[in-house]
Amino acid sequence: MKQLAFIILFFLSTTMIFDFNKTTDISGWRVVDDGVMGGRSQGSFALNANGNGVFSGTVSLENNGGFSSVRYQTDQMALGSYSKFVLKLKGDGKSYQFRVRSSFRERFSYIGKFETTGKKQTIEIPFATMYPAFRGRTLDLDNYNGETLVEIAFLIGNKKAENFKLEIVSIAVE
Repeated sequence: MKQLAFIILFFLSTTMIFDFNKTTDISGWRVVDDGVMGGRSQGSFALNANGNGVFSGTVSLENNGGFSSVRYQTDQMALGSYSKFVLKLKGDGKSYQFRVRSSFRERFSYIGKFETTGKKQTIEIPFATMYPAFRGRTLDLDNYNGETLVEIAFLIGNKKAENFKLEIVSIAVE
């Protein structure tokens, strides 16, 4: 009986933000590369045969480039009862950023960096560790308080030219 209560409590304390599967509509996801500033990086986003969202492409340093991202905007979500993001994914051994925006009025994002291993992983990013930044500069503001969410994003920008591939299974909060 205690095990059943724990399972129910687990599911009540986890909220899915985005769960990929073979029938997922990914039309709300958009790729934003450094081309917006003259760079030459090229990213893409698609579903693979397993139903995972796949963010892949090439980061180029040409023309002062150096990043690729994929973003998803949502209706404002209240996250006050949660304390961390939980990402289920499979990376390629490279470093990535998970970014969130708390308001459409603010132009900056809160950033949580993570490393991938080339194997399936569950990455936990506590809200309190996510720092505010805009165009590569850390801002002198408080870290993410987790009250609201309007956008999630993944970004690669490791200051080197490289190919990348990140398979995303789900994004949740706990």
